[in-house]
Amino acid sequence: MAQIPDNPLILIDGSSYLYRAFHAYPGTMSNGTIPTNAVYGVVNMLRSMMRQFASERIAVVFDAKGKTFRDDMYPEYKANRPPMPDDLRCQIEPLHQVIKAMGLPLISIPGVEADDVIGTLAHQASKAGMPVLISTGDKDMAQLVDENVTLINTMTNVVMDREGVIEKFGIPPELIIDYLALMGDKVDNIPGVPGVGDKTATALLQGIGGLSSFMKSLMR
Repeated sequence: MAQIPDNPLILIDGSSYLYRAFHAYPGTMSNGTIPTNAVYGVVNMLRSMMRQFASERIAVVFDAKGKTFRDDMYPEYKANRPPMPDDLRCQIEPLHQVIKAMGLPLISIPGVEADDVIGTLAHQASKAGMPVLISTGDKDMAQLVDENVTLINTMTNVVMDREGVIEKFGIPPELIIDYLALMGDKVDNIPGVPGVGDKTATALLQGIGGLSSFMKSLMR
């Protein structure tokens, strides 16, 4: 298991926590006015992280309301996703209030997703030599792993450093973006290369070393 440095910058993917908690805990939980299953679940997950990894530097990052720059670039982005359930939507603001009451910084920036904020902060911190621990269940985040950035999936307690990414995906973190480009993402409605799935994408990248190398070979 990868070692976590002392006092890392902990970046928590609050949006990932939100959906996981909503589906993991009974929907019948309520404070008498609104459901509270997602609030209860996220708070438990946050408390668990804070007990397990003591740090003076921690932030919880959420998606902001409204469209992002990706919607402008590709109008079909996430077009196949159903709208957020009402019994989840009504818990977001109370959850934000609870997180702030816990004394945790909460970041939500219009026009970008939580992933973008986490990626930016992690990159900046890593360049400054600061250890970073990202808590998320999103496989896309594997592209952020480097000598200073580590991932943890709190649902499985799996920690991934560079060697962990290679072990899981068969390729290093710097090729994850090419891997995702080849496969596409059905959840986000992003098309990939027809006929290319997990194993084919991995084999191609192991063989050619990245899409830029592949394109250069075609132009020779």
